[in-house]
Amino acid sequence: MIRMERHDQGPRREAAVVSLLIVVLMFGGLNPAASARQYDVVIYGGTSGGIAAAIQAATMGRTVALVEPGLHLGGLTSGGLGATDIGNKQAIGGLSREFYQRVKKHYTQPSAWTVEQPNAYTNRRQDPREDAMWFFEPHVAEAIFRAWLKEFAEITVFEEERLNRLQGVSLIDGTIQTLRMESGLELSGQIFIDATYEGDLLAAAGVDYIVGREPNDRYDETLNGIQTAYARHHQLVPGVDPFVVPGKPESGLLPGIDPAGPGVEGDGDHRVQAYCFRMCVTDHQDNQVPFQKPEGYDERAYELLFRNFEAGAKTAPWNPIMMPNRKTDANNNRGFSTDFIGQSYRWAEASYEEREEIYQKHLRYQQGLMWTLANHERVPSAIRSEIGRWGNCRDEFQANGGWSHQLYIREARRMIGSEVMNQNHCQSRQVAERPVGLAAYTMDSHHVQRYVNDSGMAQNEGDVQVGGFPPYPVGLGSLLPKRSQCKNLIVPVCLSASHIAYGSIRMEPVFMVLGQSAATAACLAMETQVDLHDLPYEPLRKRLLEDGQILSWNVPESERGTVNPKKLKGWWLDTDRAELRGVWLPSRSVDGFVGNNYLHDADQGKGQATARYIFSKLPEGLYSVRFAYTPHQNRASNVPVTVTVGEVPSSILVNQKAPPTLEQAFIEIGQYNVEKDGRIEVRVSNESTDGFVVVDAIWILPVRPKP
Repeated sequence: MIRMERHDQGPRREAAVVSLLIVVLMFGGLNPAASARQYDVVIYGGTSGGIAAAIQAATMGRTVALVEPGLHLGGLTSGGLGATDIGNKQAIGGLSREFYQRVKKHYTQPSAWTVEQPNAYTNRRQDPREDAMWFFEPHVAEAIFRAWLKEFAEITVFEEERLNRLQGVSLIDGTIQTLRMESGLELSGQIFIDATYEGDLLAAAGVDYIVGREPNDRYDETLNGIQTAYARHHQLVPGVDPFVVPGKPESGLLPGIDPAGPGVEGDGDHRVQAYCFRMCVTDHQDNQVPFQKPEGYDERAYELLFRNFEAGAKTAPWNPIMMPNRKTDANNNRGFSTDFIGQSYRWAEASYEEREEIYQKHLRYQQGLMWTLANHERVPSAIRSEIGRWGNCRDEFQANGGWSHQLYIREARRMIGSEVMNQNHCQSRQVAERPVGLAAYTMDSHHVQRYVNDSGMAQNEGDVQVGGFPPYPVGLGSLLPKRSQCKNLIVPVCLSASHIAYGSIRMEPVFMVLGQSAATAACLAMETQVDLHDLPYEPLRKRLLEDGQILSWNVPESERGTVNPKKLKGWWLDTDRAELRGVWLPSRSVDGFVGNNYLHDADQGKGQATARYIFSKLPEGLYSVRFAYTPHQNRASNVPVTVTVGEVPSSILVNQKAPPTLEQAFIEIGQYNVEKDGRIEVRVSNESTDGFVVVDAIWILPVRPKP
């Protein structure tokens, strides 16, 4: 585990020397910023988060330099990750949501559909009635980003400009003065934003960071550090021999198996979860480049794959999700797949030249894997046939033979800042103060290493997938370095978080949310002439909300999780026993529902959707009629609910923005007298409602029997 703090003096000594040189130059009458190009905000990293930061700063009237080390803008969003990992779509607002709305607008144009018609594209995770579209082709994402940036004269984009990581950051008294690129380009600014996946700027500025996994006891966690017990998913089949000659340890280990693993459960280490390429491939032959055997192909690299099949694996080890125009976003899946386990450890600290070598090594591995799956005789024929239908897209990543320019850097450096997000924040045992956005994804780590288990067989370690919690706030302090280290830097991507919390936060929509919030904080700090650390929260909160950011999730602690209807006394009907008319969509996005899920109307088709719950042959008596729903700020405030007892109806309007008032996620609609063998009907409608309408269970509870 690499942890850069005060006791690690290598890069700090270099930074101190540079700072001393700057001071000497200034006293000698030479100001190093005098020749630099000057901007209000300088953003290093043209990722999705960096782009959102640039647009927000320009919207607030500030001049912006957006610096991208490579040739492409958008990071992973334009680099193949078209199947947006999101957790809960309703937690995403502001510019982030606007990006996905722009994606939807693009695909409403007939010209966007080149090889299929819109009605031929199906994806069960994409509801066509939503205001946004979460699945898209890589080139579409980059085109949207570039067109969006051009709307602002205040933004200057610099491409193929790499930071001089040894001597390119000048600091005076904890304040960054200028950045210098390898080309000699110098940029000065009032506030700097590190939006890279690697945290190169924060490291060069001497800010504390960590690479690897913390031990569980550092932040009172249970899912950090070495995790063999949780590594149940994406696992090799039991009985895969790890040795070059099966059964003979003296023959040595197969490639990719760590001889030092796994380590002590829960301990920290230097290892980083695996990287891969998100693959945009197609089964449309006119747009297809067949998988090619890479130069230097060595089938020994895939011996574990062959043995995994021979031990009983029967499924193709990948996860292709359909994008428009018969393309995919294909990700890692199962025990031996596109993740190049064990090859990501050096990336964060590697030089640019070393990173290129690591990139090429990953590329050869994944090219070889796909060729092997499509062609090698030791792969089951059914899998060869399936993989062989696909190939790289001719019209995507054209300069690289259909392979993405962007390696999936799932994590690299993570800042150790003013506040450290950790597992307790994710699971709401601890709440971040001064929220600047919500995260909503499962705590997710891909595998970190392969090792020989106690049975002498190969096994993967590091995969953790723990969810079941609602969206939670990310605090401003996690975007800020310690005050003593840097005063004018803010970090929305390599933010301050433990390994396992970062696994939940590290989603592209959230990076855009945090990029926008980081830029808002920067602009308000400049406007009020205070350091970032001294910025009052209330004005920031007010501006974030005005700009559409979502900062809170209004589900009471007592109502989180699902309600077991079998524990309800009296009588109840869930949505599976209701009479439904119109369109109702199932969801589990907001916790607190009854049974398996709840239904919503997608805020569409007003007046067309109803849900009727009928209770008949009830004993005589007085009954409390109760209605369950999951609250959220996007819900309707005027949901019509009609209760009919016998032939007599009565109606109320329910505000579903407000939390339910009774335990177990219900409100009481009213109390009603029922005659012997009586009947109660409850009807919920979306007539003239002003937001999403949710229907869940209806519960009737005897208050007192008829005397």
